[in-house]
Amino acid sequence: MKIAIAGGHGQIALILERLITEAGHDAIGIVRNPAHVSDVEQTGAKALVADLEQLSEDELALRLRGVDAVVFAAGAGPGSGAERKLSVDRDAAVLLAEAAVRLDIERYVMVSAMGADAYDPEAAKLPAEDEDAVFQVYLRAKAEADANVRMRRFRWTIVRPGALLDTPPQGTVTVGRTVPRGSIPRADVAAVVLHALLDDSAVGQQFEVTSGDVPVPAALRALG
Repeated sequence: MKIAIAGGHGQIALILERLITEAGHDAIGIVRNPAHVSDVEQTGAKALVADLEQLSEDELALRLRGVDAVVFAAGAGPGSGAERKLSVDRDAAVLLAEAAVRLDIERYVMVSAMGADAYDPEAAKLPAEDEDAVFQVYLRAKAEADANVRMRRFRWTIVRPGALLDTPPQGTVTVGRTVPRGSIPRADVAAVVLHALLDDSAVGQQFEVTSGDVPVPAALRALG
């Protein structure tokens, strides 16, 4: 498979790129900053420099020809402001979906956020009044991006991890439509995405995931 990852320089994406290439597949990390190309290439992936806040759907599609599946793992990041939560976490995810439609790419895996649908619609408006409101805009952006992907004729999977950790992977998780609040190593989130792609599991499933006791492949198979 050839798999393109939006947000290719993110911490989850860099782990995922290495996992994909170690499994014998081709990874393409989409990055905005040319300075990040070498970090992506060190994983064994190829880097594609493309600013998802600037490209049209057709322009992105031209650059993704030959891709079999896409992963959205991009985010505006801490301190980016409410406006970029919408332009990156929502609009760039929709842009990737539109480009995938143009190329007849059927497989789309979204890295979302736990509790996204529970955002406060009164607080999640621009301009954001404070940091709490910015977070509500972030959840809104994730929820609206997820809804856009769900409505399409993709073979989609939406992964909603708990609080992200930089600790070593455990290889075991708890998954469900909703699960109790918890945390999960970024490496385990990458493993969940990898198995969803390569095992073709959890198609049409949206689920929350935290650390737990069930091996990743078995947990995803149990989702259907």
